Amino acid sequence: MTEEYAVLLTPDDNGTLLVTCPDIPELTTFGVDREDALLRAADALEEALAARMAARSDVPVPTERPGLERVPLSAQTRLKAALYRAMRESGVSKAELARRLSAHGPQMDRLLDLRHASRLDSLESALHVLGRRVEIRTARL
Repeated sequence: MTEEYAVLLTPDDNGTLLVTCPDIPELTTFGVDREDALLRAADALEEALAARMAARSDVPVPTERPGLERVPLSAQTRLKAALYRAMRESGVSKAELARRLSAHGPQMDRLLDLRHASRLDSLESALHVLGRRVEIRTARL
């Protein structure tokens, strides 16, 4: 599964590019050129995912959309989104996850905060107690 969201870059009437995301309809941003638009899209995507998680809404898995630009998530964001999805699929609350990990509530808040740099072993442990494991691979650009 790829964790790259497809975005549509549409020329706007003021010379900029409008950025939208079919998987995350609330995501809209712009850029002065392709590179700027994709950079802003990455920031907007992380903000949109953080807002969905804070609102306890679904975080969709990216869908394949040939022909559109792709915006990758950071490894940290990928893991936190996977943890959030696993918790929702399993019906496990933050309080229950904290109990299973012998952790405190604020630790769970940070573990799911996309702006907080969490330790890899903490994310692995949380995913493990939900029956998931982390697999790492690299790919050529």
